[in-house]
Amino acid sequence: MISRVADHCFWLGRYLERAESSSRVLRVTSALALDGILPPAQVWGTAITVSGEDEAFGARFELAARGDGELVQQYLTWDTENPASIVRSVTSARENARSIREVVSLEAWEAVNEFHLWVHDKRGHDAYTLGREGFYRRVRESTQLVLGTIQNSMLHDNAYDFISLGVLLERVGQTARILDVHHHALLQLSPSMILEETLWLSLLRACSGFEAFMKRSAGKVTPTTVAEFLILEPAFPRSIRFCVHHASRRLASIRSPEELVLPKLESQGRLRRLEDFIAQQPRWREGGEGLHQLLTHIVEETTAACAELGRELLAGPAAMRAPPDKASTSQPAPAVPAQSQSQAAVAPQS
Repeated sequence: MISRVADHCFWLGRYLERAESSSRVLRVTSALALDGILPPAQVWGTAITVSGEDEAFGARFELAARGDGELVQQYLTWDTENPASIVRSVTSARENARSIREVVSLEAWEAVNEFHLWVHDKRGHDAYTLGREGFYRRVRESTQLVLGTIQNSMLHDNAYDFISLGVLLERVGQTARILDVHHHALLQLSPSMILEETLWLSLLRACSGFEAFMKRSAGKVTPTTVAEFLILEPAFPRSIRFCVHHASRRLASIRSPEELVLPKLESQGRLRRLEDFIAQQPRWREGGEGLHQLLTHIVEETTAACAELGRELLAGPAAMRAPPDKASTSQPAPAVPAQSQSQAAVAPQS
């Protein structure tokens, strides 16, 4: 597989996961805004922060705009200048899939293309106008349909491994950001058991973990139990520990053309160290002391792993010989959405 194809596969997975995560956050934020238990600026401002668009949003709109739910939803759903918007993520996923039609199955391509067409034509805009709940649910279902079709209609070879790797690493960053931002917001509030439970349950729903959490915790909702579940639960497919573990396994399963194991990769070593670090974390005291530092470390290490992966496997041999700060064609960290450079310049063949 040439590095250009691997890059497109990797970013196809990341953009699909990004679109789904954005739809989950917006759906839950819309429901939380209707409850009226928090000021609008705090509710909708959290969605902006999770997307990593605080600076860009603040440069374009006044501070008061953070409390304008319609504007925030428009920005995070339809704004083509916002690299974290749903429409940009879907468009980028489709463009990456189009660039690797030789490795993506016909069924997977049709699913991606249909999703793209629905978002861009009258059907998607009508669904958005008629009901946000239904629109965000359709986005979530469409991404799951694409990923399910990829899993069940493609060879589980290197192309599939790179797509899965993109999904998993993007999910690590998204879960870490959502948890960190919500935890920080809760620390600013006056204590209220009912209020806290409502907000932590909204966080679980944003990560699609409400039912799984209830089965594990027997209904005991505290900041500590929720944080531990989203970080440490090894059986939940959106927990940070689960995603890092399986990302490491996917990277280890990638083979050379001679079916030999690739030489030792710095990105793989970093993921293994991060996996061990997460597994050794102690249970937190009530109040989540040290949680922000832990999540920051996770995001930084995932960022570094993605950069090393770009240099080692996605950038081609010429770039791999260059100094690290000049070689990488990989994209920013999973938690900071950005347009894939693979659409702007073709990486050299590996």
